[in-house]
Amino acid sequence: MSGVRLEAGFIPLVDAAPLIIARELGYGAEEGLDLTLRAAPSWSTLRDLLVMGQIEAAHMLAPVPVAMALGLGGMATRLDALMVLSVNGDVIGVSTDLAAKMRANGYHNDFSDARAAGKALIAASETQPRIGVPFPFSMHADLLYYWLGALGMSAPQDLQIKTVPPPLMAQAMEAGEIDAFCVGAPWGSIAVEDGVGELLLPGAAIWRFAPEKVLAVRHDWTHSEPDLTRRLMRAVWRAGRWLSDAGNTMTASEILARPEYLNVSAEVIERELTGRLVISPRGELRSVPNYLEFFRGAATFPWKSQAAWIASRLAARTGLDRATAMTTARDVFRSDLYRRNLRDLGAVLPGASEKLEGSLTHETAVATENGNLILQPDAFFDAQVFDPYPKNAPKK
Repeated sequence: MSGVRLEAGFIPLVDAAPLIIARELGYGAEEGLDLTLRAAPSWSTLRDLLVMGQIEAAHMLAPVPVAMALGLGGMATRLDALMVLSVNGDVIGVSTDLAAKMRANGYHNDFSDARAAGKALIAASETQPRIGVPFPFSMHADLLYYWLGALGMSAPQDLQIKTVPPPLMAQAMEAGEIDAFCVGAPWGSIAVEDGVGELLLPGAAIWRFAPEKVLAVRHDWTHSEPDLTRRLMRAVWRAGRWLSDAGNTMTASEILARPEYLNVSAEVIERELTGRLVISPRGELRSVPNYLEFFRGAATFPWKSQAAWIASRLAARTGLDRATAMTTARDVFRSDLYRRNLRDLGAVLPGASEKLEGSLTHETAVATENGNLILQPDAFFDAQVFDPYPKNAPKK
């Protein structure tokens, strides 16, 4: 394959699909890139590979670049989130024993009511629940803390949070190391397939349009390689657009199922891509609208208000000044580069780079620089609305 070699890292998850498709269907090659992918065993390893310059780009948890900009986690290198790779796609699961206790208490799992599910989980937990998440700075952790905190728990103090790499989540549950988890597709479904867990709630039931993964690069690389940055963004954006076509779902499932990528059955991956999930070893089925989005509703746009939300949550649990953290975070989500590099591809560009998060309860047409844009519902389960600018804070 000809082109400029560019190596990107990923964790074996369905939401790595835009990078995988960009390579496998030739979108990278069409942009003059020899796009090479490297699987990493954990998020800390992937972060370190990127920071140390062993790879140029990464499929990354949305909160990681924000946390690093805030000086959290012991890594001072600045990362840029060039675009969002995926929205939603997380799932909360519980062990079969805990699920049985919840049912014995009268809980019926409709897989959509976050308030009822959270209360049932709290009531059935005799001690502090041990919950597996893939990384401390992740939407998995932030959604858990937001959800259970809104229901009266002191989060994270009342929880035992354990870091477990996504592909090992089912094994950790089988070994009795965790009672519950929040993890990305397909690893929650694998716990069901293995008969060790049941799915309780999709992450989308907590926040209906949460940025899950981003395309991350080092800030110095963005500055020194503007042309490669542009080519990479265009290849990945085109892959996300291809993934949004339902007619491509089976092909995508078969590609992602390959041993070098996820190494799980295409059937399981297809269920994740369509949001038609088996939630228990008894074969119960649930269909989840907007379970995992790669493109629709400006899913790839790096909203600065989403970076501010992440920063506000991190600041609250680490004692940082909230307003300062939010201001710092805005510079991490590079909506300026998104506009500059994708405009001529026909990407629909919102008229603003920030919005009230959680304010949309139905599909809503919004102003754009070009084209038509229908934003998807983004409500929080408790009807809170996040204003990215605290009272009297100056707007940039």
